[in-house]
Amino acid sequence: MRLCELREKEVINICDGKRLGCIVDLEFDICAGKIEAVIIPGPGKIWGFLGTECEYVIPFACIRKIGPDIVLVEIQEEKFLHKNSS
Repeated sequence: MRLCELREKEVINICDGKRLGCIVDLEFDICAGKIEAVIIPGPGKIWGFLGTECEYVIPFACIRKIGPDIVLVEIQEEKFLHKNSS
């Protein structure tokens, strides 16, 4: 699966059914060649530009299913909402 295909999918938290948004970036472990985490703009952000300076950094291990239109994750939102480093 390519990043452009992941960006087209809506991310939903299965703990509360909340839509978190779409994936804007990935964190990689270059040595192992694995995806470490997916990055989603925080609440109130529109396409990563407007809104808060926070983002969700969700470890790949928290992804429960990648479907044709959605990505299901299982997280406690407050633990994965981080201040944007850019």
